[in-house]
Amino acid sequence: MSGITDLPFRQMAHEHGAGLVISEMIASKELARSRADMVIKTRKDNISPFVIQLSGREEHWMSEGAKVAQDLGCDAIDINMGCPARQVTGSLSGSALMRNLDHAISLVEATVKAASVPVTLKMRLGWDDKTINAPELAKRAENAGVQLITVHGRTRCQFYKGKADWRAIAAVKQQISIPLIANGDATCLDDIKQMMILSGADGVMVGRGAYGRPWLIGELAEQLETGTGCAKKTLAQQMDLYLEHYKSMMSFHGTEFGVRIARKHLGWMMGRLLDQQAISKQKASQIQTQLMKSNDDQFVISVLKDLSKLVLDSKARCAA
Repeated sequence: MSGITDLPFRQMAHEHGAGLVISEMIASKELARSRADMVIKTRKDNISPFVIQLSGREEHWMSEGAKVAQDLGCDAIDINMGCPARQVTGSLSGSALMRNLDHAISLVEATVKAASVPVTLKMRLGWDDKTINAPELAKRAENAGVQLITVHGRTRCQFYKGKADWRAIAAVKQQISIPLIANGDATCLDDIKQMMILSGADGVMVGRGAYGRPWLIGELAEQLETGTGCAKKTLAQQMDLYLEHYKSMMSFHGTEFGVRIARKHLGWMMGRLLDQQAISKQKASQIQTQLMKSNDDQFVISVLKDLSKLVLDSKARCAA
């Protein structure tokens, strides 16, 4: 979710009922050295509880990064041992750490020792099908002081191919007494119910399923347990939220950078509208071309307003 769960995304998810939101993955060494692009990822504003996710491969920098994260007011620190991206694993961080559990645990111990806030851990099932070691890593991490484990139901070598193996996550639950969160391919209430049954997990993390709809987590929470999230958004509410999200990205990132950051979100928005049959493929293609090519935030805002009128008028005509 790096490059996606920035402050505007997290704020919208939080405000619409997500139980917990986590920062983008932040390199511990660069955070400790106050590199600007890492520091900006730690802004919390009105989000509480506030969780900062750290990555790294050296005990010293994980320790120093944890201290800085704490000073920035985080309520918990999440260690990333799940990211499969080549630029991350190539530097022996993320899920590459699952290839050497002794080293992985040394990083956990350094982080826990440096932090007075809870430390959690995100991982995959293992590096590949021959090294499914999430249960062992989870057990050792609990012994080292980790207070919550999240497991994505794929190996690193699977990246995001195939289907997440929710049943395989259950082996982790059998090894730990701390809460377990299951992750991977949760997009609807039926997914979540089945994931929790098969994994035995205490909760579910939604990642890619929230692309183009940061409010989804709150909707799912409400469907799962009344009073814990928010009601399902109408099409009109969705269109208002798309515009709100775009404006908040411009405010946070600045127009020059923000218009580029926002394009992937706008692309997901168009995909969600197509899924709901709120717009024709031909019209969606025309509008998406306008949105992707423009560097003028005011033009994009005007297109979004026109798009809202178009889809709502179309819905009204269909209803009539």
